Amino acid sequence: MAEVSLAAAVYLAGTSGAAVTLFHVIERAAPRDIHGERHLTSLDEARDYLDEVAARVFPADISVERHVHVGGVNDVARSIVEHVGEPGPDLIVMCTHGRGGLRGLMFGRIAQQVVKLGTTPVLLVPPAATGASPAFSCNRMLVALDGNPGHEEGLKVAASLAKICGAGLCLLMAVHTVDTLSGERAATAKLLPGATHALLDLAGKDAKEYLRRHVAALQAAGIAATADVRRGDPVAAILDVSKRTMVDLIVLATHGKTGMDAFWSGSATPNVVSRSVVPLLLAPVRSKDPG
Repeated sequence: MAEVSLAAAVYLAGTSGAAVTLFHVIERAAPRDIHGERHLTSLDEARDYLDEVAARVFPADISVERHVHVGGVNDVARSIVEHVGEPGPDLIVMCTHGRGGLRGLMFGRIAQQVVKLGTTPVLLVPPAATGASPAFSCNRMLVALDGNPGHEEGLKVAASLAKICGAGLCLLMAVHTVDTLSGERAATAKLLPGATHALLDLAGKDAKEYLRRHVAALQAAGIAATADVRRGDPVAAILDVSKRTMVDLIVLATHGKTGMDAFWSGSATPNVVSRSVVPLLLAPVRSKDPG
């Protein structure tokens, strides 16, 4: 199942001229099977597997290295992040498969943990419903923003990728309605409904101006860009717009919150990751702002 990410790696390497490192972690006390396939438990068989993938998937003009993390590890996500310091990649490409249910909520998927622990953008490719590896292209990207300048890492990454791929960007901001507020803001809305409506309307106007400035800057840099402001739940807005506009990639900046941290903070990223059928590019935010 992890191989569904290979088409994206081939496309991006071919478009950008980047080198690729195929990476495998030998997990300590791993189950015999994983997603219906026998788990690789030795250095030799892992190397043979990566050699076979390189020969089968990648064209001869793409430089492909192989690396097997040996010794057996308990924390797969941390071993991936620690390895990043060795080849210095610009991007980590992964499939979104992983354990779900309560364990997924409490501890977070490996990919989300990689974002939390590291500083390298992570491209997540969901498996196709048919089980086959989905085709990948990057002609149009949806960039979700929230108006916080500290959360614009995703826009920076998207702009760089747009120049490489010749892609267009759709910038999206979702402004809550009274009905979609949660936590303390929902309680305040019940006490002060008139004031809350007014503030949300003002936020909608500010969002349009905020996106207008970014679109103008992108167009001046030669990048095709449009803006869209929606009212309602951000996760629903991201999923709806990505489907309606048929984007190839959703770009989000994230603090990498996982499990109960994400649950209590209302973080949109885990919900988008778990529900999207479109690949996602997560750009880690390293500011101290927890928002």
